[in-house]
Parts: sequence; structure tokens; C-alpha cells
Amino acid sequence: MSIPKKGTRKILVDGETFIWLIRRQATNCQSDYPDGHIHVAVEHAYESGSVLVVITDKLHSQGFILTPIQTVKPKDVAELIKQATQLGWLPKKSGRTFKVCVISNSMMKACGAD
Repeated sequence: MSIPKKGTRKILVDGETFIWLIRRQATNCQSDYPDGHIHVAVEHAYESGSVLVVITDKLHSQGFILTPIQTVKPKDVAELIKQATQLGWLPKKSGRTFKVCVISNSMMKACGAD
């Protein structure tokens, strides 16, 4: 499965081009609860393979939040891509979506992910 191309941004990481996307509209869970985190979807720009989904530790701006909004910047996405490849994400190899969570700048495979 691939991410939709509309609204994506390109980023160059270690000589490879990726596209990434943050859903603009919050999901119901992200908007209705105080712990709705930003999700980032990433895939290789030119070769089909598995999609990376990162559940960040930053709250979605359209959510029910009482703290200042934190943004996800391109440099953050580049670091997320590097960390995910170290955890075993193979962006050029077909397969299941690679889901990870970020907690206090530390990345781990998401619960229920292989």
C-alpha cells in the first residue's frame, strides 16, 4: 500500500529521496482526546516498498490540547527515517506497513507490529 501523493513533501536522506505526509485533518481519536498524536507516513519516492508510519510524541494541533503546539519539521522527519532504518525498516522492499512510536526522542516498534 502506498500513501497518496497529493500533499506530500519530498526529503533527501542519505542519498535517497522519500515522500512524507502528515494528515491535515485530525482523526476522531486525535481531535477528541488530549493524547491525539501526530502520525507521519513515509515511503520511498521512486521505488515501491513498505510504508513507514510514525506515531510521534507531538500532539496534533486540531486535538483537544492544553499545552503549546509542537510541530514536526523536515529535519525531524529525516531523523525519523534514519532511526526507522536502524530498527529494520526496508523502504525499497515490499511488505507490511512498518509502524513505530516515538517516546521522548526514542523510537520503538509500535505495539502489535511484527
